[in-house]
Amino acid sequence: MSVQRLKRVLVGRPIPTSLDQHERLSRVTGLAVFASDALSSVAYATEAILLVLVAAGTAALGASLPIALAIAILVGIVVTSFRQSILAYPKGGGAYVVTRENLGRYPSLVAGAALLIDYVLTVAVSTAAGIDAITSAIPPLYPHRVVLCTAGVVAIAIANLRGIREAGRLFAGPTYLFVGSYLAMIGWGLVQWLGGEVGPAVEASGAAPRGIEALTLFLALRAFASGCAALTGIEAVSDGVPAFRTPEAQHARQVLAVLGLILIVLFVGVTFLVYVFRVVPVAGETTNSQLARLVFGQSPLYYLVQGVTALILVLAANTSFADFPRVASFLARDGFVPRQFGNRGDRLAYSNGILILTVLSVSLLVVFHGDTHALIPLYAVGVFLSFTLKQASMVRYWLRRRQPGWVSGVSVQAVGAMATGLVMVIIAVTKFTHGAWIVVVLIPTLVVAFVTVRQHYDQVARQLSIDGAEVEPPLRAHIVLVLVGDVHRGVLRAIRYARALSEDARGVYVEITPEHTRRVEERWGRFGGGMPLVVLRSPYRSVAGPLLEYLDHLQRQTADQFVTIILPEFIPARWWQHLLHNQTALLIKGALLFRKGVIVTNVPYHLDQ
Repeated sequence: MSVQRLKRVLVGRPIPTSLDQHERLSRVTGLAVFASDALSSVAYATEAILLVLVAAGTAALGASLPIALAIAILVGIVVTSFRQSILAYPKGGGAYVVTRENLGRYPSLVAGAALLIDYVLTVAVSTAAGIDAITSAIPPLYPHRVVLCTAGVVAIAIANLRGIREAGRLFAGPTYLFVGSYLAMIGWGLVQWLGGEVGPAVEASGAAPRGIEALTLFLALRAFASGCAALTGIEAVSDGVPAFRTPEAQHARQVLAVLGLILIVLFVGVTFLVYVFRVVPVAGETTNSQLARLVFGQSPLYYLVQGVTALILVLAANTSFADFPRVASFLARDGFVPRQFGNRGDRLAYSNGILILTVLSVSLLVVFHGDTHALIPLYAVGVFLSFTLKQASMVRYWLRRRQPGWVSGVSVQAVGAMATGLVMVIIAVTKFTHGAWIVVVLIPTLVVAFVTVRQHYDQVARQLSIDGAEVEPPLRAHIVLVLVGDVHRGVLRAIRYARALSEDARGVYVEITPEHTRRVEERWGRFGGGMPLVVLRSPYRSVAGPLLEYLDHLQRQTADQFVTIILPEFIPARWWQHLLHNQTALLIKGALLFRKGVIVTNVPYHLDQ
């Protein structure tokens, strides 16, 4: 199967640009595409809180309830803030765009770097957590979790390469099934609790762990910081406003409100049941798996919950695949990342962004061995930094415009900025030695890279600008060199082409062995058509060295001239047959790539099968 046919099977037929509006998302599919990341945090945010609190013993696990309520309030604040920013920026109000227009270049680059890092970590964390859910139900798969994670990431990447609308159709079912199954688990769990049917989970999982430290304010803050992973993904809707159907802003605000409500209900509900069922974190099984088993028993409903948990966690990566390429395209449009990230593929998706996200996230999973808890400390710093910058930008937006309702707008955004800023500081301090330092270092490194790329584009634009340029006079000389290693039919075609370019055309042969030189000269005399042949001696068997010296000689003779080097190449019928031949032409092109005044032209001669 050819590469193009394989591409069509995996990705599908190209979609014309005229159908862009048709490919946009409805509210139902939009919720599935953009909510999976935020909703998936329900599967691990509660456990992240407990894993910190359990250091103070099982008695300290009761603190998970007030911590969960505080996080739920924070979710409400952020959702309200982002709904407001969507109204202000109906064409796309992501942290990068909003910060750029209100706080300037460097704060926006910090926000952009934080978002890109967050999206890469989202793919890694959610996929690893999804595989954790599978290995909790099927323990023999645990040693193969890295391979399973990689397969999951690649599958989601292929789905997104097929286009965002098609990805939404694929992921809508699992997303709504996850919400329904978790609501059923919470509802039935509450019925059991109210009926007094709750038994201690600790007895099933072994002795209760003993506390190794006191429940201090610092420990509670660490637990709060870990649980704030529940907020990751909320920003996806405001970043992806252009993906919705018209009216984009209205649909995005409605989806964000529903997302916030579902997230709060599921997160608080799971945390409450984990507390009343006295679930304790244990190695080899997730907290949610224990809870589902206690609520439903070892019934098909338990496996349904585990299955949809694994699905939503793996599919949560889809949110990043929807938003990472879009943020990268904004940065590319402004010249801060390679412009290829702004190009759309055959299916109207930003394919280059999807591919680089796949490579980066798989690399993280391999380096951290698919360990969710090793990745989470890296996770939330960038998220809350982008939250804070966006809301601070919206404060300035309202203060500058002072439109009707600006007082309430400033109030909402200021409260949100202070809340998320405080959380960001807490996470950075409490998780710094656990891996958060990597993100703290990586963000300014990315900003420096962005600025370097922009400086390069600015320099290129200045040097290519035609402002003040004059029409240049014709060249006084144009030398054409046909580089030959032997005389064959491909060379004859190159000779004919060279004569059409310039009267001053000559063949050039680099001598490696004198015996072969005599054969080439004899054939050249018969078929060269009177074109002179220059033989360059190469005592050290290098082709490029003598050729470069000869070019230096020619260019010193006449400053105002071009030298065109023609490379005759025969092209085998099969791709693998290239491996059977020398790649001399490729090496010569590489050696001449940065040489001024030299043009390299390939003249192919295609061989039959």
